[in-house]
Amino acid sequence: MHRPMDEPEYGSIPPSSSAHTTSRSQPHPRPHPHPHPHPPHPESPPHPVPGGRPGHWSGVPAVPPGPWADAGDTPDPGRVDPRVLGALLARHGWRRRGGAAGRYSRWTPPGPGDTGRVTSLLVPDSRAFPDADDLLGEALTALARSAVPSARDVLTGLTVPSDEIRWWRDVPPGPAGAVPWPVQEQLRSAARAVLLAGALAVRARTGYHGSRHRRQAQAALASVVVGAAPGGRGLTAFLPVDTGRTVSVRLHHALSATREAIDYQRATGNTDAFDTAVEAGVSRELTDALVALVRGTEGAGIALAWSPAAGTPEGCAARPEPVEFSPGDLPALRAAGARYLAGEPSVPVRITGTVVRMRRSGPHGEGTVRLRVLSGAEVGHVRVTLDEDGYRTAGHAHLTGLPIRVVGRLESRGGFRRLTDASAVAPVHVDEAERDRLMKSLQSFQDAPDFFTEGD
Repeated sequence: MHRPMDEPEYGSIPPSSSAHTTSRSQPHPRPHPHPHPHPPHPESPPHPVPGGRPGHWSGVPAVPPGPWADAGDTPDPGRVDPRVLGALLARHGWRRRGGAAGRYSRWTPPGPGDTGRVTSLLVPDSRAFPDADDLLGEALTALARSAVPSARDVLTGLTVPSDEIRWWRDVPPGPAGAVPWPVQEQLRSAARAVLLAGALAVRARTGYHGSRHRRQAQAALASVVVGAAPGGRGLTAFLPVDTGRTVSVRLHHALSATREAIDYQRATGNTDAFDTAVEAGVSRELTDALVALVRGTEGAGIALAWSPAAGTPEGCAARPEPVEFSPGDLPALRAAGARYLAGEPSVPVRITGTVVRMRRSGPHGEGTVRLRVLSGAEVGHVRVTLDEDGYRTAGHAHLTGLPIRVVGRLESRGGFRRLTDASAVAPVHVDEAERDRLMKSLQSFQDAPDFFTEGD
């Protein structure tokens, strides 16, 4: 079931209708999927696709924002390109088994199937035939009702044109071959970190991002949905082309550069290749994510496939090879992460922000102020130590509902969360409407009992 990466699992959804199958042994006057005479078992429900609005009983989370919000329960047959549907079926392991040449093709799902009856889809080769919409509608309905896991992936790719990123880990199986819950959560956490590293690299090419660019990167991933592979050994993320193509492209280059840098380091003992890999999007955030993906496994991999509706982006391979990592790569990844962290310099900045917390050890002297950054740095909050005059200025500015401006150096140590060498502290005058808005947004901080703190 596809869902945003931070959402809980879908609840169980009872089947709404029977699956569509055809018989191999019986000819049909017009070949198309026929209803199965028996409804599916309740434990094998049909798979809703992104954009569906299930009832409150289902436990299915709300549709993620962005292009999925306007999607229907199933794709509109009149807007589906038969070539895109065929490409998605082939990608997800469906087999083409003949059909009428130049008119339509027959597809069956991966796996051996039932010896008596097997799910079958008829897909027209083009829209040049009068019954093309009918065949597409029947194929989409059969996919929506099918219990085949890959059916939902095909529908997702049709609902919103999306690039697919798939992760897998080679881990010891749990009971009945299933992956234990903590192991699956490790996969989800690592996949989320890989996506975030890619989104951060879109914002800036640097060896260590720290807390910089996080809000924008997380916003870029808000429309991503995911689906877990049967058994919990894999995970697939669908990145809508309109909002996520830049992240997909950047990850494509960054993962290839990481693999090449590791191979070079293992062959020569030299980590210099990781320096040039930064321009491709490699960072400490990516190396840490890959360490989390590989740790505790016998190997792991990431594969990327472009949306067939959108085509191959410029400068990328049409069918990128999967990038695989092994436990033997961990020392190189850890060394690269440490290199990036140590090599990232502090940044001179001129920050404008609102005071959200103040603390000092007594009624006089210097104190520490926490600012919510409005401009001047790609971080959400910073801490800064001010001298007595600067601390007093910050306090007055807060009480009058004004932000302050301060000049200093944003330290890479600690993730760019601390400003040092602070100077030129001054209130920033804003219009009355903006001042009222700032006062309301800071009211929760001011009401906190430890907003103004003195003592050790």
